[in-house]
Amino acid sequence: MVLDARDIEIPLDSHVRYVDTGTIGKVVDVKTQDGADWVKIDKTNLWYRAKLVELLDEKDIKTSTYYDKEDDGDIDIEAMKEKAQALEDLELDSNVAEGGG
Repeated sequence: MVLDARDIEIPLDSHVRYVDTGTIGKVVDVKTQDGADWVKIDKTNLWYRAKLVELLDEKDIKTSTYYDKEDDGDIDIEAMKEKAQALEDLELDSNVAEGGG
């Protein structure tokens, strides 16, 4: 039995967050080696110490608008271009934020 940072069991195919960086992914494998429990996350394909991840509830998992609606993991390039264009279109004005003194 592999436990997370809050001593909750981590089942395969559950979603976890690595507490140091906020990396979120689905658990694709678990193992115990040299007395330490490990989980492998699909997004990075890396192993993380189980005591350094938190099991997430379904409501805690946020989906990115950069991924296709079919959730096949492919990046939606058009959504990224639209976001970049929106940021380029912002008008910067030096009179917006002035000091009070």
